[in-house]
Amino acid sequence: HIKTYSLSVSVLLVLLFLSCNKEEIINFPELMEVPAHFEAVPQPEDNHYTPDRWKLGKRLFYDPLFSFDSTKSCASCHRQTFAFGDNKTFTKGVNNLNTTLNVPPLINLAYQPYYTGAGGVPTIEMQILVPIQEHNEFNFNMPAIVRRVNLIPEYIDMAMKAYGRAPDAYVVTRALACFERSLISAQSDYDKYLSGQKSALSAGARRGLELFESERCGCNQCHSGVNLTNYSFENNGQYTDNPEDGRYRLTLKEEDLGKYKIPSLRNVAFSAPYMHDGSVATLSDVIRGYEKGGFSYPTKSPLIKGFSLTDAERNDLILFLNSLTDINFIRNPIFQPE
Repeated sequence: HIKTYSLSVSVLLVLLFLSCNKEEIINFPELMEVPAHFEAVPQPEDNHYTPDRWKLGKRLFYDPLFSFDSTKSCASCHRQTFAFGDNKTFTKGVNNLNTTLNVPPLINLAYQPYYTGAGGVPTIEMQILVPIQEHNEFNFNMPAIVRRVNLIPEYIDMAMKAYGRAPDAYVVTRALACFERSLISAQSDYDKYLSGQKSALSAGARRGLELFESERCGCNQCHSGVNLTNYSFENNGQYTDNPEDGRYRLTLKEEDLGKYKIPSLRNVAFSAPYMHDGSVATLSDVIRGYEKGGFSYPTKSPLIKGFSLTDAERNDLILFLNSLTDINFIRNPIFQPE
């Protein structure tokens, strides 16, 4: 899953995979169609969708052969029930070790301009290499994974159909990315509202939307656009002692201490607990934290100023956040293992 990691690793990945950053727009099948308020889903020129690539990627996503001890798959941390995130503070990787960050949901990845909390990876194809090498996640390496995949005749056949070549690092990373790029969530009540169905939001949710966009709360200063994020990096001021991670791990600049890429709020009701360390249990607790204006910290965003809500207003804001839930995305059987 998406994690921060060291500068040296990011540089190496960029050198190895820079060529896959070109993009073009190619139509997805009905599963990945988006409403008019979305842009068309971008895809890499060398890895556009095909059914064979998608099927191979889905099989690999659920296969535990990616972990050193063959006990953990991508789906072990990214569970559809929780919007392809998890409901734990930290998820267990190999050797029963905790992941170092709260697992982020995999939602509308195709639209992200960069990946990991530090933003140091430019494509999904490259990001896939990150959890493989993380000691607390898969603790493995791509050459060994490729050897395992090539021991399975069905995978060899699927790879030839999908990419015209036997399984290798190119095939594995691109097939997984093809599947993950298909995890499109665009059918929430909020999407219906944006498409003109004004009754899709309750009166309370509409009041919550007004608060969300108000100058008083200012939530949409960071959580903007159709994916409810501007993808910038901010320290949200929720901690008195920030670890030396986030954007700092990539830039080594003091001004980036504790800054993380702003997450999407889509399906946020299903992605608790919250924050990069999973330290906040409920949406109500999240809102109350921002109401307080956060702790004083040198890199805290100037946008975090605090505000005051009544209980009724707080409930309305939560109703709006709940309207970002896409039940079809959470339950769609096409994403489930065969």
